[in-house]
Amino acid sequence: MENAPVAEKRRTVGRPPRIAADQIVDVARRIIREEGVEAVSMRRVAKEVGATPMALYHHVRDKDELLLLTLRGMAATFPRPALPDDPRDRVLATSVHMHAILSEVDWVIDVLSLGDLTDKGALWMPEEIIDSAVACGLTPEQAIHAYRTIWYVVYGALVFRRAEARRAADPGRRRFFPTFVTEEDATELPRLAALSDRWEEVTAQYDVAGQLAAVVDGLLGQRG
Repeated sequence: MENAPVAEKRRTVGRPPRIAADQIVDVARRIIREEGVEAVSMRRVAKEVGATPMALYHHVRDKDELLLLTLRGMAATFPRPALPDDPRDRVLATSVHMHAILSEVDWVIDVLSLGDLTDKGALWMPEEIIDSAVACGLTPEQAIHAYRTIWYVVYGALVFRRAEARRAADPGRRRFFPTFVTEEDATELPRLAALSDRWEEVTAQYDVAGQLAAVVDGLLGQRG
């Protein structure tokens, strides 16, 4: 007696797995946090979401648009502070808030460093700083320059903080400044030589808000 033929399973050709835009953004954000913005590529993100690069292009046109999407909505996750009535104080309060929220999501700094990518929801901060600076007597041109200076201070403070964190994570790394400044350098570098032993102690007391207040007062002093 012949065995009855075994029915072969029909092989079905399925569609490629569907990917959601938020899945793409989440992967891109993780790569930036862990490896930096240079590690992000359409091919890398596609591989990690289990899709082809071509499938990614149905959601984003290029890497720049992908990076822009990683910023979208970030500012909205932090409630706006209640700002004071005095325009000088509004400039300072907004500047301190800008530093505070970027401290919480410091990977954003890598994306912002590209220059023209930003979260549209965060634009209320430069708008507020510029408008309040004009209310303090600066021309619109001076107000724009004042905002840029404030941004450089905020950005620089965060970049250096991240660098310090990386150095702290490598306790075996050889330290140079300020330890290589000794008494032998006192003639040429009298201040640094005198302060080198206390440098770490003093810099640990650095108060961003206090220094931003000094910067804001200096910038607003240009009015008139």
